[in-house]
Amino acid sequence: MLPAALKHIVLISLIVLGSTLRAGAQNQQVLTEEAFVAQVKQFHPVVKQADLLVQKAAADLLTARGAFDPIAAAGTTSKTLDGVNYYRYINPELKIPTATGVNLKAGYEKSDGNYINPERTRGVASYLGVEIPLLNGLLTDKKRTTLRQAGIYQQLTDQERELMINDLLFEARSSYWEWAGSWYLYNVYTKFIEVANERNRLVVLSYKNGDRALADTIEAWAQLQSVQLMQSAALMELNKKSIALSSFLWSSEGAPYLLPESFLPDTVNLPAMQLLPDTSQLITQLNLDHPALQIGRFKSGILEAERKLKLQNFLPVVNLQANLLSKEYYQFKNISWPYFENNYKFGVNVQLPLLWRQQRGEYRNALIKIRDNNFDLQQKQWTLQNKVRQYFTEAVQLQYQLQAARETNRSYEFLLRMEDLKFSQGESSIFLINARENKLLEMQQKLIELQVKYRKAVYGIQWSAGLMANL
Repeated sequence: MLPAALKHIVLISLIVLGSTLRAGAQNQQVLTEEAFVAQVKQFHPVVKQADLLVQKAAADLLTARGAFDPIAAAGTTSKTLDGVNYYRYINPELKIPTATGVNLKAGYEKSDGNYINPERTRGVASYLGVEIPLLNGLLTDKKRTTLRQAGIYQQLTDQERELMINDLLFEARSSYWEWAGSWYLYNVYTKFIEVANERNRLVVLSYKNGDRALADTIEAWAQLQSVQLMQSAALMELNKKSIALSSFLWSSEGAPYLLPESFLPDTVNLPAMQLLPDTSQLITQLNLDHPALQIGRFKSGILEAERKLKLQNFLPVVNLQANLLSKEYYQFKNISWPYFENNYKFGVNVQLPLLWRQQRGEYRNALIKIRDNNFDLQQKQWTLQNKVRQYFTEAVQLQYQLQAARETNRSYEFLLRMEDLKFSQGESSIFLINARENKLLEMQQKLIELQVKYRKAVYGIQWSAGLMANL
């Protein structure tokens, strides 16, 4: 017979456990997967960081466009010595860069004094001018390339945002079902403790009445202790999964918080089988729309713009500057061909490297970057396709395993009921009941693990295809 002190300890432990469960049940609140994911999408820092990427790209694009802003400038220089006005120059100018590489400008020069530069026109001289790159810089230049790359980079950051959210939601959904599976398993052990405790009470009572041997009470007590140990391990695992889930919980104020103990998972859909997608269609869609592949393609566009710029550098620099002049403030009268012939300022600047070593090195580097990015893109595409196939194969195999596990679980439940019925009729033993019960516990644990793995595999298919944000 068990010692009285030990029986009291067990009784107190069961009372405390029951009180804790009843107190928790009073304020229980179901946290559905949809509500959890909606909160992650709205408040998680990774989502906000992804939004910042898009905002930064928009700011970079605005910066690149600033290179084409009109520029108003003005300069003045004067010299006076011993009361003599040597010279005074004033030169306001408006310069307008264009997207074609041609720069327009307009301004006037006001010059007066006793010793002005002979190149300058005394009084006021107005001008309308144009600067045209004839070879290098005609098709593209640094400013236009930067603007083109900034526009592509803005599209790239949209895909980076999708990729970050895709990874985040896969981790979040996987963590949710791991938490749900741990909670479900803990409650399975809790129910079995109730059964084992009641069986232990009845066996002890039968022993006192002389109907059972002392070994039966020890057997029943050992089974109760064994299930309690399993429940304790399950509770420890549940706490770990709850803390892991808390890493995805953030308030609207941006503060993290731990998962409240009153929150329960929605396990209704845990046993449900899902319709698996057609892998061929999914891979086709992946090749077209996956954020990681889109990022690689946008990088190709950025590198191609750089290659075109480097190719331009092989051409000689030939810049044409032409100004139409007029005295006073824009007194452009009777504009005709003779006027052009007699009122102009013209110049050509030519620059030609002799060996092109810098240009050749930069162009080769641009080609190498493009090839490297193409190899990386091909590898990513093949890797993602294989991930879809791997998760799909895993999900299919888990469906078969789940079907077999459910059938086996039903068989063990039937055998346990039969053994319990035979025990009530005096035709079985506690040892056989415990053996049947242990098999059922083992199978239920396996079944829950398979259900969680199946959920993660199904989400893995969507994650590999880059579609988690669409679920």
